[in-house]
Amino acid sequence: MCGIYGTLDRTGDALSAQALAAMDCSLVHRGPDDSGVFTAPGVAIGNRRLSIIDIAGGHQPFVSDDGKIALVQNGEIFNHVELRAELQREGVRFATDHSDTEVLLRLYEREGLDFLPRLNGMFAIAIWDGRAPGHPQIHLVRDRIGVKPLFVHDDGGRVLFGSEIKAILAAQPGRPTLNLPALQHYLAYNYVPPPFTLFTGIQHVMPGTVLTLDSTGSHARRWWSLAEQTAQPHTFTAWQDEFLALLDDAVRLRLRADVPFGAFLSGGVDSSTVVALMARHVREPARTFCIGFPDPRFDESPYAREAAQRFGATHREQIVQPDMLDDWGSVLWHCDQPHGDASFMPTRKVSQLAVQDVKVVLTGDGGDELFAGYDKYAGFMAEPALRDLPPADFARHFVEHTGLFGAQARAALLQPWLRARLAGVDSVRDVAAPWFEQAAHFDRVNQMLFLDMMLLLPGNNLVKPDRMGMSVSLEARTPFLDWRLMEFAFRAPGNTKLHEGDKKHWFKRAVEPLIGADLAHRKKQMFTVPIGEWFRGPRRQWLFDLLFAPNALGAQLFDMAQVRKLFDDHVSGAANHTRELRALAALELWAQQFQPQIPA
Repeated sequence: MCGIYGTLDRTGDALSAQALAAMDCSLVHRGPDDSGVFTAPGVAIGNRRLSIIDIAGGHQPFVSDDGKIALVQNGEIFNHVELRAELQREGVRFATDHSDTEVLLRLYEREGLDFLPRLNGMFAIAIWDGRAPGHPQIHLVRDRIGVKPLFVHDDGGRVLFGSEIKAILAAQPGRPTLNLPALQHYLAYNYVPPPFTLFTGIQHVMPGTVLTLDSTGSHARRWWSLAEQTAQPHTFTAWQDEFLALLDDAVRLRLRADVPFGAFLSGGVDSSTVVALMARHVREPARTFCIGFPDPRFDESPYAREAAQRFGATHREQIVQPDMLDDWGSVLWHCDQPHGDASFMPTRKVSQLAVQDVKVVLTGDGGDELFAGYDKYAGFMAEPALRDLPPADFARHFVEHTGLFGAQARAALLQPWLRARLAGVDSVRDVAAPWFEQAAHFDRVNQMLFLDMMLLLPGNNLVKPDRMGMSVSLEARTPFLDWRLMEFAFRAPGNTKLHEGDKKHWFKRAVEPLIGADLAHRKKQMFTVPIGEWFRGPRRQWLFDLLFAPNALGAQLFDMAQVRKLFDDHVSGAANHTRELRALAALELWAQQFQPQIPA
């Protein structure tokens, strides 16, 4: 796990040493153990390292013997052992004992970018290739589903990239400019969907994509697509056997580390399954971590304790005060963008607990998106009038039904000048519709899941373990997002996942012998805190002062009478506007951190 950053200047000018140092410094939390940078005319690629594999020999960048290729990565290649052995059988010599990053360099030397489909891992990679005289290139590669982040700014002359947006901002003087279309999308989705960011000129390198930068421009191509899968009917027994075998191997591979490791454990079906499989492959008891709350409505610690005892884990838990709002600004600074999702805060708390004992944790992230674990899927499919809509209408209604502010509510919220400015921006047509088109051959359940795999995971749900773990220099690994398991899940028909309202239908039956019926069929409990109740009580004045400050960003963008109505109706109990107010509060706290200017 690391942070990477760099630049390519098409005129050959070097980025100043001060700017390069600022980019490096902005990512220290991602890699406090080591740093390194490679430079060539007009080029720099750098790395901040959190040492996990080959602690002594894994210094980055890795440079080819002839000095014409340099490579850095953020992440881990879990099958690096097998890839190294294969290369050694072919006569390739290595300088390190077992660095996974050197394996990437040797693969690229032999195969160019054709090696990418062979990788099983989570990664963002930057490769400088200076072998073509007068035509150097940088390849930016992102893993299949976006477990590891990567952002880019290209003004036509100079390109800046980094694992976090703040690395790009560090190299640019002045205040950033607010991306107004992205703001519209934030209000629609409750997070900023990729490739958009709230910063004008900065975008995600999309998951499963390689972006090649050279003197002629930027050229993107997909190297992996989940949409290439087609449904293949199975018997339950065959499905169960393949699922458990794939997940067991995914967990086994993700235990490769030269540092202590553990797992987040909530007692839910996903994390319990991961820990159960983990216990098969470790010599000593697995280490597990959980936080709990005094309020039993939000406290999962008894279930986590039960699961840990069942699997013989060494379990550590901490009961914390649920009001974490004073930490919200810091959380959003690490995220770089606003998120209306309150679970980022408790995720940071459990990361702070775990990092006291380990440097790596396994998590259950991805299970809900692959196998239909959220109530929203069952709720949407329970309404025939929505379920049976034509494809284009299905996409629009799914986004409106499961998002934040609907189209009419967004229009009412915006000030007239901004509403006119964004009249041509459509958050379904411009964001979700292209993904639904790729998923047209899937059944309706898998269409919903595919959209969340492409947008919700890289835009929000994978940001959470990455940024909250990295905020305390803790690496999070996600076995459910092994590429083999993702492809398997989208070869499974939707009725194996959501059947007559039963979420994770076959999943729960498959893991019941492994984790027990109580854990397998336990009702899903969201990992969150009761912010809506605080907004009506002890945090009412805090929220009012935040939203209605004279210098608030919202005062320049929104019809504050509409915001006041949301506030008043919520605190009076006339309506529950927790999600809307949470998103507006997150936007204000983000603006306090990054001070964006509104474009003229």
